[in-house]
Amino acid sequence: MIIIHTMNNPVLPRVVSRRLDGTMRVMPAVVVCGARQTGKTTLARAIAGRSAGGGRTSSPATSSRQYLSLDDLDVLDLARRNPDALVRGTHPVTLDEVQREPSLLGAVKREIDRERTPGRFLMTGSANLLLMRRVSESLAGRASYLTLWPMTRREQLGLGRCGIWEEFFEVPDRDWLDVVAARAGQREDWRALAPRGGFPFPAVHLGDSAQRAIWFDGYVRTYLERDLQALSSISALPDFRRLVRAACLRLGSLVNQSDLGRDIGLPQPTVHRYLNLLETSYLLVRVPAYSVNRTKRLIKSPKLYWSDTGLAMHLSQEEEPRGAHLENLVLQDLLVWRDSRSSRADVLHWRTTTNEEVGFVVEAEGALLPIEVKATRRPRLRDVAHLHSFRREYGSAARPGLLLHGGDTLEWITPEVLSAPWWMVI
Repeated sequence: MIIIHTMNNPVLPRVVSRRLDGTMRVMPAVVVCGARQTGKTTLARAIAGRSAGGGRTSSPATSSRQYLSLDDLDVLDLARRNPDALVRGTHPVTLDEVQREPSLLGAVKREIDRERTPGRFLMTGSANLLLMRRVSESLAGRASYLTLWPMTRREQLGLGRCGIWEEFFEVPDRDWLDVVAARAGQREDWRALAPRGGFPFPAVHLGDSAQRAIWFDGYVRTYLERDLQALSSISALPDFRRLVRAACLRLGSLVNQSDLGRDIGLPQPTVHRYLNLLETSYLLVRVPAYSVNRTKRLIKSPKLYWSDTGLAMHLSQEEEPRGAHLENLVLQDLLVWRDSRSSRADVLHWRTTTNEEVGFVVEAEGALLPIEVKATRRPRLRDVAHLHSFRREYGSAARPGLLLHGGDTLEWITPEVLSAPWWMVI
C-alpha cells in the first residue's frame, strides 16, 4: 500500500478517521474495508504512529500496535497453518488485507471471546467481508465495519473532510444559500477532476494523464490477476474485461443485466456474478431506488456507478468526461459522508413509471434531500422540474431540492430549489 506523503503534511487526513477512533474505543474489532489503494494501510499505520507518539491515556485502542500484513507471504502462510498463534497475545494487532485468508476471522473471534478488550483488533480488507461467501465465522456483536472510499476532493486538498451535506440537514431551509456561500470549496473544473479520480497516489502525486494511465494499467492488472482470483476463479478474463468496460460506459444508467449481457454476448447469470464480484471488491456501486416501502427498494432497478471516476474513464477508454461522471463525483462524496456518520443515512435514486427521475435522494434525520446534478454552466427552470415533482409527491418529508451544476451562479432558482455550483458543495 502506498503511503501518502507531502512536503508539509506527512499523511493527508481522512474523513472516516474520527469515526474510526471512536469505534475502536468501544468495539474489540474494527474492520476497514475498501478497494485496493484507497489508503487503508496508511490510515491503519497513522493510527499506530499517532498512538505511539503519546499524548493520550494508554489503552489497547491507543497504544503501539503490532502490524501484520497478509500481503507478506510468511504472514499469510502462518495465517493458514496456525491462525490462533498469529493473533494470540495481549497487545493490539493490525491485520492488513484479511480477505486473503478469511478463516483468520475465526481465530480473531475466539481470541475476542477469550478476552474482550476495546480496540484489540484493527483489520483492513480489499473486499466486502460481509458479502464474501467464504467467511465462515461471524464477528457479529464483536466487530464494526467501516468503509474507506477513494479520497474526496477536499481530502485531496488536505482539508480532511467531504462536502457540506450535513449542513443541509442541520440548518433551516432559508439559511442554505448563506451556508453554501460561507463554506464553499475551492473553484475547480470538474472535467479535470473526473479523470484524476480519488485514489490517493494518482490523485495527489501524478499530475500527468500519461503517468496516471500507467498507474491505472498496473492497478487493473493486479486486480484481474490477483485480487479477483482470490475472490472467485474467473477463467474467461476477456469476457470479464468486456463486462467491465460496458459497465463503465453505462455510468448513471439503470442496471438491466439481461440487456447488458445481450450487448456483450454473455448470459444473464454470468453478468449477475461478475457485477457482484465488482461490487464485493468495492469497484462497482449500485444505488438503490427510493420507495417509501423499503422492501420495494430491493426489487426496483438500481443505478450503476463506479467507486472512482478516474478508474472508470481508464477502463472505458473515454478521453472526455460526460455529465454522468460529474454525477458520479457527487456520489463519491456522498458515500464518504454517509459512511463517516455515526447515525444512518441512505443514498438512493428516484424514478417513476412516467420517467420522471431525480439523480440522488438522501434519506437522513427523518427527512429527504432530493439532488439533481447537471453539467450545464447555465441551469434552466426545466432542469428542476423533476425536483418539484418529487417534492409534490412526498410533501413535508422532503427538504428543498438541490441542483448542482457546472457553472458559478449560486441562487434560489425557484423558491423550492437551490441552484449551486458543484464545487461550492463538495
